Amino acid sequence: MGKIIAVANQKGGVGKTTTTINLGACLAQNLNRVLLVDMDPQSNTTSGLGKDSSSGGVYELFSGTKTLEDVITRTDIEQLYLIPANVNLTAAELELAPLEDREKVLKYFLMEIVDEYDYIIIDCPPSLGLLTVNALTAAHSVLIPLQCEYYAMEGLGQLTKTIQLIREDLNSSLKLEGILLTMFTKSNNLSKEVVRQINEYFPKEVFKTIIPRNVRLSEAPSYGMPITIYDKSSVGAASYSLLAQELLERQGAA
Repeated sequence: MGKIIAVANQKGGVGKTTTTINLGACLAQNLNRVLLVDMDPQSNTTSGLGKDSSSGGVYELFSGTKTLEDVITRTDIEQLYLIPANVNLTAAELELAPLEDREKVLKYFLMEIVDEYDYIIIDCPPSLGLLTVNALTAAHSVLIPLQCEYYAMEGLGQLTKTIQLIREDLNSSLKLEGILLTMFTKSNNLSKEVVRQINEYFPKEVFKTIIPRNVRLSEAPSYGMPITIYDKSSVGAASYSLLAQELLERQGAA
């Protein structure tokens, strides 16, 4: 059975989409079969892979107008697949709300295909609404990107409380995959202090790999490419390759 990982943080701009795309690409290039699920109506994972959702995406899947076979899309990386998102997904929370098992809709779909992939990685929206709750209910674990900036820990407590509520009510086996420090600036004392504090509070949960600020990493999505294709010699590409290796080693798959 494949592993389902939700990439979540209710704060925007912390590196959720960058991590989803580039971790997924690195895992696929390590000969893993990977499916990315874009659960954010902003559809940045979709556009960041140079794809669109003209043939349907998560919303069309949820609304019953498309099947899984219809919406799973090949990417330019072998072994890397995508379920896209589009702006229609903004309506999903309202339409899901009256349903009896509204938190489990994504889980029902992913359970049909989880054996077909080594990893399914879900890019969550920057909120703790019903779309994120669906992702956490479907996932085996949650990966939390945390930027090395002021107020980095603001909201982390709320997210961990939400994860605990999910465990209690909807998904008792949900685990914390790890906290990923992002947007690190080596010359910035504040960045170093955030790294120190996070490691002090969460000594076992923090990934050893730290993702630095990197211009090439920021540029890659505008070209619709993972960093490993856009500039495989960049610091950003090396960092996400190390993260993929660390993830595999944690699970004894390296």
